[in-house]
This record gives sequence, structure tokens and C-alpha cells, in this order.
Amino acid sequence: MRLPGRLAAAIEVLADMERRKRPASEALKGWALDHRFAGAGDRAAIGNLVYDALRRRASHAWRMGSDSPRALVLSVAVNDWGEDVAALNQSFKDDKFAPESISEAEAASLSNDSAFSDAPGYVRADIPAWLESSLERGFGADWVAEGQGMTTRPPLDMRVNTLKAHRDKVAKSLARFSPQPTAIAPDGLRIASGPRDARTANVQADEAYQKGWFEIQDEGSQIVSLLAGPVPGEQVLDLCAGAGGKTLAMAAAMGNTGQIFAYDAERTRLAPIFERLKRAGVRNVQTRNPEPGALDDLVGKMDRVVVDAPCTGTGTWRRRPDTKWKLTPEQLQARIAEQIAVLDEAARFVRPGGALVYITCSILPEENDDQAVAFLARHEGFAARPLLPVFEETFPGVAGKPASADGTTLGLTPARTGTDGFFCAMFVRTAA
Repeated sequence: MRLPGRLAAAIEVLADMERRKRPASEALKGWALDHRFAGAGDRAAIGNLVYDALRRRASHAWRMGSDSPRALVLSVAVNDWGEDVAALNQSFKDDKFAPESISEAEAASLSNDSAFSDAPGYVRADIPAWLESSLERGFGADWVAEGQGMTTRPPLDMRVNTLKAHRDKVAKSLARFSPQPTAIAPDGLRIASGPRDARTANVQADEAYQKGWFEIQDEGSQIVSLLAGPVPGEQVLDLCAGAGGKTLAMAAAMGNTGQIFAYDAERTRLAPIFERLKRAGVRNVQTRNPEPGALDDLVGKMDRVVVDAPCTGTGTWRRRPDTKWKLTPEQLQARIAEQIAVLDEAARFVRPGGALVYITCSILPEENDDQAVAFLARHEGFAARPLLPVFEETFPGVAGKPASADGTTLGLTPARTGTDGFFCAMFVRTAA
């Protein structure tokens, strides 16, 4: 397929998402199944067009005066991919799979570089309008830049499994993809995202992955796993373990010593952890299925309880931009209620002198600093441990600095640390 056909396919996918209320991944998969003639390069290019359109939907729609699938995709082609309007229109005439020709009005909008002179902040930040006050409260004068950071293509990050390999060894195995050391995480490698129709490297087909030498994990997730502070020999409860990404990272940091109890309230979320533990050679993790009384024997005994809390996932907007436009105030309130419940539950398992670590992949203050303040107000036997000094000690000399109002809690973002968005707070139990 040539570019005109790929543009038409991206328009079709976005229209299918609107009509059937489907996630982008499902719509793209459905299109591929219905168009088996499309090669891997075609599918990658169409996916890039769709995701680029969704990452900057508000600003593309503002420029074009429409948020129709056609308007969004044409704006991506011209303003993100650098296509010339006249040349693009000519190519449409020579391709039977092309969209309709670009009208004079569309051409004027596509070439209007002054379109954003009077655009509201939420458009420039490419976020839903109802979240403008939230981001401004969370980031102050930098909130538009923080929103814009979420519109970039994410890299492919990997964490080297130090139980089996070291970074140079994995980098050599993946040399054909030109991985580079991550800027902050000491065991990370990064493959930068490419422009336009660039394909994502299929590193999972590599021998190094099959042997468990590395895991795919965003650098931000690697950073907060280390900030959680797991120490060799400790007793750790990972209360919202999910598929086990942070569990595996903590197991490696603990050198396969001590004990990590991996638990999740949803059995299906926990299911992938078993194969991952086996491949990584992890021996200090014990999984606990979500059954009545499954954790009763751990109450008041844990050196460290890690809560990777359910959240809106706003920190992953680069990777899942369709979720940005589906998020509602009601969904945010539901996540906040879940976070309160899981934090209060987690507190029961921390021994005196032990720590509770609260993590989200959110950039919203309602889920982050607000929850940290509220937790301490509800639990007088806990005190906050300032994490900025921990960050500086754990990652000395790095250029990217996390957001922190007073040095107590930390926020990672694409604009500040080049990672997905994460929040981390730590509470030490001072009394029984």
C-alpha cells in the first residue's frame, strides 16, 4: 500500500472506533483481519497514523475545525508527517484506494500556522477540557508543556534482568535495533521511537528475551520499583501485582533473597506472572490467589507493602491515547474510591518501622498528592518519608528531575524525566 491507501485505512479505523466504541488496538486488529493483503509495514504505518491522530486530537481538531476521522488523519499527514498538501492531493488522484481529494477549505486549514494563537490551554495541551484545572493545579505554570509531553511517541524500554544478564550483554544481543542505556534507570535499555511509518522493534522474538535476560518495562516503572526500596532479605507484599512487572524488578533488586508475596484482587490480571517468573529465574516470589483469608497470615508482619494502585492510567496516554478521550469524571471518582480502599487495606500488613509505598501511573493530583495527604490524615501511625533525597541518592547525577512540591512525593512525566507518568509516595509506620 502507498501513503494514500494507508491514510484511507486510518480514517476507516478511526471511524470504526467511533461507531462501535472500540479501543484503538481492537479496531486496528479488526481492520487487519479484514484486509489480509496488508503487510506488516502497512499495518505499522496505519497504526502510527491512528495513534498520532489520537495523541493530538484536540489540537488537530482545532486546526481543522473538525474532529472527524478524515480531518484528524489529514492533519497528521501534513503537520506531523511533513507531507506537502499539493503533492499529497496529486498522489490521491493516482491511487484508487485514496481518500477524496483535499478541498480548498481543508488545504487552507492544513496550512494555517497561526491556528493556535487564540486556542485555549486544553487544546494546546491536547487534553480533555474538563481536566484543565486538574493539570494546572498539579503542574502550575508548566501544565501545558506537561500535557504536550504526553503527545509524543513513546520509546520501547526494557529492564535487564540482573539475575541472568547485564546491560552490555543484552545490548549486544539486540545490537541490530541500536538500543541505548536509559538516562536514569541503571538496568534499562531504550529503543527510540521512529518517525512517520517506523515499525516498533519486535524484541520479544530475540533469544535474549526468550532466555529471560530482559523484560519490557517503561523506564518510569523501573524507577519507581527501585524507589520502593526493596532490600535483600526483606518480607515484601506486592498487593496489586497485576502481571508482575514491578514484582520482577523488585525480585532482581533483592537478589532473589527474602520473600515477595504477589497478590492481586483480580485473578485474570495475575495470570501472566507465572510464566514471567519462570522465564526470569525468580525464586523469591510466592503468589497468593484472591481467596478469602489469602493474606491473613501477613497482617502486621511486612517490612514493605507496595501498592501499585488502580488508577486512570493518565500517565500512559502516550501508549494508549484513546483512553485520554474516554476518561470521565465518574471514572476518576471510582478510581479514587478504589485507591482509598486499597491503601487502608495495605496499612494492615505493615509492621512497626516498615514502609507502605504508594504508586500510580497517573499525573492527576486527585489520585496522587491528594491521596497521600488524605492517607496520613486517616492513619496517625504513619509518617511520610521524603522521596526526593532517596531519588537523588539512588540515581546520582541524572539530568531529568521528577516533579515534587516539597520533596516528599515524586512525579515522573515525559516532559521531566522522559518516561511514562508515575507517582510515588512512601509512608513509614511509626506505631502499632
